[in-house]
Amino acid sequence: MSSLYVPPPKCLEKRFVAPQRHMFGPGPSNVPPRILAAGAEPVIGHMHPEMFEIMSDIRSGIQYAFQTRNKVTLAVSGTGHAAMECAIFNAVEPGEDVLMAVNGIWGERAAEIAERIGARVNTIRTPAGSCFTNEDINQALARHKPCVVLFTHGESSTGVLHPLDGIGDICHRHNCLFVVDCVASMGGAPLYMDTQGIDILYTGSQKVLNAPPGTAPISFSERAWQKVFNRKTKPVSFFLDMSSHNIPGLENSWCRHQEVAEYFHEGLENMGLRLFVKDKNVRLPTVTTIVAPPGYDWKEITSYIMKNHKLEISGGLGPSVGQVLRVGLMGCNSSKASVDMVLEALKDALKHCHKSRV
Repeated sequence: MSSLYVPPPKCLEKRFVAPQRHMFGPGPSNVPPRILAAGAEPVIGHMHPEMFEIMSDIRSGIQYAFQTRNKVTLAVSGTGHAAMECAIFNAVEPGEDVLMAVNGIWGERAAEIAERIGARVNTIRTPAGSCFTNEDINQALARHKPCVVLFTHGESSTGVLHPLDGIGDICHRHNCLFVVDCVASMGGAPLYMDTQGIDILYTGSQKVLNAPPGTAPISFSERAWQKVFNRKTKPVSFFLDMSSHNIPGLENSWCRHQEVAEYFHEGLENMGLRLFVKDKNVRLPTVTTIVAPPGYDWKEITSYIMKNHKLEISGGLGPSVGQVLRVGLMGCNSSKASVDMVLEALKDALKHCHKSRV
């Protein structure tokens, strides 16, 4: 007899066939065959080099779609709701004043999210199907003095495309961030994040982008990023906390490569190996040269490591040919986990490769 208390559901014993339908509602939209085919590609690890290339390509695409050069541009795993929460959770702290321009359900939703995290929520409202004037906005900002104002560019509940020109300048004169929801409009109506002074812009994948739901592009201006990074409290969501993400930064990259190189050098010396460059101050942090272990054939070492560990290291080049092993730890490979992998491979190679008595 089966020991299973809950038997396999009959519904899962047959293949599900999705019906073909014309998705002409307010979203999601139909997904073109090319994008469906991409979803059938093999799954790869989130730390594989190909994944970093994909993520870089996605960021470039979002920057193009948003018409921005913001460095902090990425895709959140989640729907447009996740992006809305990401924007509000990161830009607003409990007790701060925010202003929500409500011209449909999505302004209402943003107001509720801000209220749930303890912000003091102020609203301006306009009848369904109409827009705010820039003077309406200027007066509201003068009255409420918020740190953030949020507008819905494409309000799918009412069919309104709200004009954005001039609002960013008004917000910045009042020292507040201009946040825009473009879930239903991005790609289908003109939008210029940088020139329109938008500080946080977000959208969803399932509308004009014609991709499956579950990806939410978002971008932060330098002004917005400074506020995020100088918060007094942590965002309520760990997953959506932008300050905890590894956002690329030149000085951060320099420091990380140096730290990882020093960690690697210490590990090599603990193994009894010598570094080719004696002066620590002039060692290249991205490529480490190790004195070829006496008595070993360096080619056998590199071949053994490739065959048994699927890991590439090189011999010398030019003036260092035959004298060194070269290990590059660059970019995403510059990590202590990578160092530990290389050290383990070297230990194994020195144990199993032939060593002469000379």
